[in-house]
Amino acid sequence: MLNQKENVDLRKFLPHRKSMLMVDKHLVLTDEVIVTEFKIAATNIFVENNHFQESGLIENIAQTCSIIVGSSYFTDADADGENNSEVIGFISAIKFINIYKLPKINSKLISEGNLKSRFDGDGFSICTMTGKITCKDELLLECELNLFIKRI
Repeated sequence: MLNQKENVDLRKFLPHRKSMLMVDKHLVLTDEVIVTEFKIAATNIFVENNHFQESGLIENIAQTCSIIVGSSYFTDADADGENNSEVIGFISAIKFINIYKLPKINSKLISEGNLKSRFDGDGFSICTMTGKITCKDELLLECELNLFIKRI
C-alpha cells in the first residue's frame, strides 16, 4: 500500500485518461476517506446545455471512491514512476443515488468518498462506499455504491 502523500498523481490509480478522467486532484486521502476536486470544463463530454449531466456526476463519484481501494494495488515506486500495474474497476451496484442539482460549466466539484466495508480476495477487492458531491457547499449528489476492483 502507498504511504499517504500530499502530491499523489491520481492518474496513476485510475485507468481513465482525457476525456474520461473526472478527477483533477485529491484534497484528502486516507485508508477510509477520499476527497477530490474537479473543475468542469465547457468541453467535457458530459456537458450539455452548459450543465454537467447526471452521468458525469456518477462517473466523478465512482472515480473518487475507487481511489481508496485502487491505491492499495500500487507501491510507492508506482506513484513515483509510470503505473505498470494493470487494474480494472467498475460499479457493481448502486444501492441508492440522489441527484439534487446539475452544476454549470466552470464549477468546482468537491467529491467525498467514505469506505463503509471492504472484502479482499485473491487479486480483487469488493467494497461499499458512501459518497457525496458538493459545489460551493451545496449538496449535488449523495449515494452508496459497490465497487469491484481487480488486478489483471
